[in-house]
Amino acid sequence: MTLGSLSGYTVAITADRRHEEQAELIERRGGTVLSGPVIRTLPLADEAGLRLATERIVAQPPDIVVLCTALGVRGWISAAESLDLDTDLLDALSGAEVLVRGPKAAGAALTAGLKIGWQTPGATYAELVEHLRQRSSRHPDGRPVRVAVQRDGAVSAPLLTDLPALGYDVVEVPVYQWHLPADRGPAERLVTAVAEGTVDAVTFTSAHAVTNFATIAAEADRWEQVVKACTDGVAVAAVGPVTAGRARSLGLVDPVEPCHARLGAMVQALVVSLSARSAVLDLGGTPLLIQGRLVMVGNDEPVSLTDRERAVLETLTRRPGVVVSKRALLHEVWTGESDDHVVEVTVGRLRRRLGPAGAHIETVMRRGYRLSTT
Repeated sequence: MTLGSLSGYTVAITADRRHEEQAELIERRGGTVLSGPVIRTLPLADEAGLRLATERIVAQPPDIVVLCTALGVRGWISAAESLDLDTDLLDALSGAEVLVRGPKAAGAALTAGLKIGWQTPGATYAELVEHLRQRSSRHPDGRPVRVAVQRDGAVSAPLLTDLPALGYDVVEVPVYQWHLPADRGPAERLVTAVAEGTVDAVTFTSAHAVTNFATIAAEADRWEQVVKACTDGVAVAAVGPVTAGRARSLGLVDPVEPCHARLGAMVQALVVSLSARSAVLDLGGTPLLIQGRLVMVGNDEPVSLTDRERAVLETLTRRPGVVVSKRALLHEVWTGESDDHVVEVTVGRLRRRLGPAGAHIETVMRRGYRLSTT
């Protein structure tokens, strides 16, 4: 029997948009999904700000247009269509130099029929600012270069402060906003699962999702536990460099990051990261595969372990043949527990789940347990 590449692993998804697609990518590989959106994306198609910005751009086309997100590009064109301004807007944008932040925004721009003049190599806002810093913000006649900025849903936007400081005339285009979820229950359950290490990974598809996740965790007095859990083994997967950078800035070290900022690439990068944790042991000629919460002895059906059973087995397999005391197992696996009996009960269940291979977990009288490979 062959296990899926994510079989035995549980992945927490924080996204609100495209979470079904992400869940399908994970489940198709055998993984289990825990979904708890930490972010809520609200379109502003009916807001006066978007109408006013669109009308200003149609009336006075920009020299440069900066497209930051695929959602924003699609939402802007859709909103303009509902305002009967889509043809005029595309005409105005077609005469401008189009700068895009990363491949997703580029794809949306191309779909809209816009010709891309420049794309950031690393999909970061800092690259956009630096690119425009190296250019003149003034026309030969002294007029400021006019830049339309399709912003993301964050409350603050560095481009809207940095570019005017460089002398550009900036027109802000607000398309949607990010908020905390209206119902925080699923997000709080996800935070608890990460803090307690009952999931193997947590994924983020936007920097603001990382911020909201941290906010919800802090308000639940769980943030320190989250950071420790992610340091100790819960993988943090970020869709791109901006999201990964936000994770690092908040203390979530060494996030898994794909070479290309795309959803499928992030899931594949997570597969590679988690696959490094799988282990195969030779128990007297019988292979024992440990993959997440699944163990498979020889060609038998895989068996799903509880969190405690998994932790005990992982502790014993780190040093096969070495005796691990009950007290050491108690300290390693349980928090706030002092009764050695829970270790005995868990080892007994683990042996039964492993079938005949369970005999390889040997009791060493008055000392503890060891995993025998002979």
